[in-house]
Amino acid sequence: MFAKYIGIDLGTTNVLIYVKGKGIVLNEPSLVAVDNESKEIIAVGKEAKEMLGRAPKNIELIEPMKDGVIADFELAEVMLNTFINKIKGLSMITRPTILICCPNNITNLEKNALKEISERMGARKIYIEEETKMAALGAGMDISEASANMVVDIGGGTTDIAVISLNGIVTSKSIKIAGNYFDNEIIKYIKNKYKLLIGKLTAENIKIDFANIKNPTKKEKLEVKGKNITTGLPDKIEINQVEIKEALEDSIDKIVKAIIQVFEQTPPELSGDINDKGLILTGGGSLLTGLNEVLEEKLSIPILIPNSPFTCVVEGTGVVFDKPKILKDN
Repeated sequence: MFAKYIGIDLGTTNVLIYVKGKGIVLNEPSLVAVDNESKEIIAVGKEAKEMLGRAPKNIELIEPMKDGVIADFELAEVMLNTFINKIKGLSMITRPTILICCPNNITNLEKNALKEISERMGARKIYIEEETKMAALGAGMDISEASANMVVDIGGGTTDIAVISLNGIVTSKSIKIAGNYFDNEIIKYIKNKYKLLIGKLTAENIKIDFANIKNPTKKEKLEVKGKNITTGLPDKIEINQVEIKEALEDSIDKIVKAIIQVFEQTPPELSGDINDKGLILTGGGSLLTGLNEVLEEKLSIPILIPNSPFTCVVEGTGVVFDKPKILKDN
């Protein structure tokens, strides 16, 4: 029998699904490959990402989610249905309760779109919750107390910042500076400096495996392959960590400014709590080497990273399923 409680972290770059009693059962890219001529869906998720930068002209790789919300309603529905079918055929007899996590600044129109997709999937009940609140729960915070918890969730499309107390968000902000933006800044930097065009996957790998924004060194070098935009021919260059820090400095500064803006809107009593407890950093973007140290230096408060920052949001849905009062209160 199919589980009756499903939590979905519907991210810009990845979709994670949690099933009560089973844990995280799916983690796949938010990507759909479409044949532009026949309009046929060629691949979804991992299979689609394997085509990135390698697909023929007639196949387009589309991200149904943009900045954490639905950009293409039809493809988002296809993608979610595909993922649900992967974990087990969705039975109409056991209509599940579905909890979908979304950015703090989602509009009512966007919420209704998410609910409509869930209804089409046969959901019995649908809940929409903020990613920051779910991330806090997934990181092990007790958000029910009259004490502040601050979360900065750096995803693929957005960085969501929130101060949480008594199961609710006191102040929050969402900016479109996150993992994908980091990748684009690396692409832009290398293009401008070396006249070399690199792909998104190459930029992502540089960010994950090579970047160090706290203690970069010119001695650490990496060979990067791409296309020379002057000659149009394949080419390769060598970059160092200091250059990648330069590429990402402006993005990090914008995140710091957004966090400070949330602090400015936070009541003094709660600010004192955060000063004592520190700030919890979650999301895939939090894994950028040196980011926690840079933020700690710039903000003068402790920066804490949970054991699994990438999965905190969807793990938070599991906490909620065990504590249904949180849903009832909201």
